[in-house]
Amino acid sequence: MTLRLIEGGRGNGDAQGLLIHGASQIATLAGGIRRGGRQGDLALMDAADAGGPGAPGAPVVACWDGRIVGVGPRDLLEPKLEASGHPMSRFVRIDAAGGVVTPGLVDPHTHLLFAGSREDELVMRQQGAGYLEILAAGGGILSTVRATRAAGTEELAAHGRRWLDEMARHGVTTVEAKSGYGLDLETELRLLEVAFALGREGPVDVVPTYLGAHAVPPEYRSRPDGTEAYVRSVIEEQLPGVAAQGRAVSCDVFCEQGVFTAGQSRRILETAARYGMAVRLHADELAPSGGAELAAELGALSADHLHAPSDEGIAALAAAADGARPTVATLLPGTTWFLMTGDAAPARRFIEAGVPVALGTDFNPGTSPNANLPLVMTIACLEMGLSPAEALAAVTVNAAFAAGVEDRAGSLEPGKQADLVIWRASSVGQLPYWVGADLVDTVVKRGRVIHRRGD
Repeated sequence: MTLRLIEGGRGNGDAQGLLIHGASQIATLAGGIRRGGRQGDLALMDAADAGGPGAPGAPVVACWDGRIVGVGPRDLLEPKLEASGHPMSRFVRIDAAGGVVTPGLVDPHTHLLFAGSREDELVMRQQGAGYLEILAAGGGILSTVRATRAAGTEELAAHGRRWLDEMARHGVTTVEAKSGYGLDLETELRLLEVAFALGREGPVDVVPTYLGAHAVPPEYRSRPDGTEAYVRSVIEEQLPGVAAQGRAVSCDVFCEQGVFTAGQSRRILETAARYGMAVRLHADELAPSGGAELAAELGALSADHLHAPSDEGIAALAAAADGARPTVATLLPGTTWFLMTGDAAPARRFIEAGVPVALGTDFNPGTSPNANLPLVMTIACLEMGLSPAEALAAVTVNAAFAAGVEDRAGSLEPGKQADLVIWRASSVGQLPYWVGADLVDTVVKRGRVIHRRGD
């Protein structure tokens, strides 16, 4: 998309910069991953300290050629920009009109690509049906696998564009996207290729993850050794093919009782690591499975779900948090909310133990058909006890670490991509407060406006 000349552009095609001014608050999230007592540290710049959004010393964000070149008081930053070869005459100016400015949101856990829909399962759950009953009735993940295997590349790409657009309208500028609804090499490669192509197409960045070990496919389920045979297929057939394709950045496994054991997960992830992929896990969603412990041991980017971790699992993640690159606890409160479980992952225990916490939508057709990451922030505040500031850190800088993109996204710091959101809210605390409200005014990706309210 082309940069929209909002103010001061005068039709000048030489404009290379973008200056965001007039914000009430700028949450920079500068300074690295947040954990423990710093989970809610937003590195906040407040215009009230300078006399208001229009004051000379009010904070601004300056972007040049798609990257951030400065954040700070306007009267100090503009002379520095001029002196460093960034003439103010070549900046397009956007007035935040008293709104909050944050980094572009990062969704570190989505199942973006699939075919079909499973809305009938909601009524079945309301009537008391469990996972196995839904599966026996022809629903569940295997119904999505059937539909996805039958879907063509263009159908999957059109589906992905639709939902990436929806996510962008909620302020998301980067998503992690898992495969996992193919469960055979051909379809898994197709899903990864589409995810990669959508990221290249933009404007939202897409981080492809291989999740061949999402479930045991139907053709293996009648075999006495079905699960183990499928694990061997993942290791000996699928992973070499995925590595040769070169699209997957990381590998994930659904480590859970009744799915894949910690031992099986270890074998898959260690093989993926030898192929140069980062590792991550679906861990301890339904019961303690050893997933959190395994994630910490392997130095995984993230351990996700963590609805039912053991004490040992929390302790292992806490010990890993002291390392140079801690494993992030990526919690998915929208899933437990949609499944009506009545409880949520123990977010406060992770924070108190010093484990960095991120939040994701878990966008998928069965257990979390939700593409609204700000709504997930609200659910996390209401059901997990996160503060608004902790929730914002969890969908920006910590989510960037969980997705493995912390070098370019998640905070407003010089050198990083100019990904940011202007919100129709006067304080950070309002972002999760107005439940389900459309508070996004403007979304900027690499210095270009990709969404503006009313356009």
